[in-house]
Amino acid sequence: MSASVLIIEDEEPIQILLKYNLEAEGYRVRCSALGEDVNFLIADERPNLIVLDWMLPGISGIEVCRLLRAKPETRDIPIIMLTARSEEIERVRGLATGADDYLVKPFSVPELLARIKTILRRVNPDVVEDQLKAGDLILDRKSRRINRGQRDINLSPTEFRLLEQLMQNPGRVYSRGQLLDTVWGRDSYVDERTVDVHVGRLRKSLSRGKEADPIRTVRATGYAFDERFGRS
Repeated sequence: MSASVLIIEDEEPIQILLKYNLEAEGYRVRCSALGEDVNFLIADERPNLIVLDWMLPGISGIEVCRLLRAKPETRDIPIIMLTARSEEIERVRGLATGADDYLVKPFSVPELLARIKTILRRVNPDVVEDQLKAGDLILDRKSRRINRGQRDINLSPTEFRLLEQLMQNPGRVYSRGQLLDTVWGRDSYVDERTVDVHVGRLRKSLSRGKEADPIRTVRATGYAFDERFGRS
């Protein structure tokens, strides 16, 4: 699955602009206008990156950044701060608080997108690389194609997203509920057994004959992409 970006921005036109452009680039996007919502949103789904406005109603963006950096479970989430403050001392203050990057309003959307990709390539390259590879299995995000050795594998859009989610985090065990949220979406109304059905179909497509199965079932928990797959 593509990278998740959390936008904390109280100016609705900017929030809409960012959401539209990030989703067009394939990111999964959630938005809030309040700094107070950050902990709840992160607990619900940990984002790969946060775009954070400095001037927010209530708790400020700079304080949100400081609080996130103070907690072990959130201190390594990349943060790009947006602000109308252009003075050098304010930029230094934002970076000293723990922001990874800083853009002054009005900013260039293409520049922001480029900075997001640069940061994600550095801290979590699997969520932005065009291809995911494991052994003889290749998933190409741009062409939406799957190959195993010389064989093309045809998957449904849902099966593609499911494999993408598993491949970008080898070894991580996902519960059926987590896969429903990330692959089908939080607003979907499908049963957890749907995950089992799609995993079964995915396995049949990926493995033929004596080919190794790259998907590992974790009893009473869920599924993972086998981190040992393709290793001699």
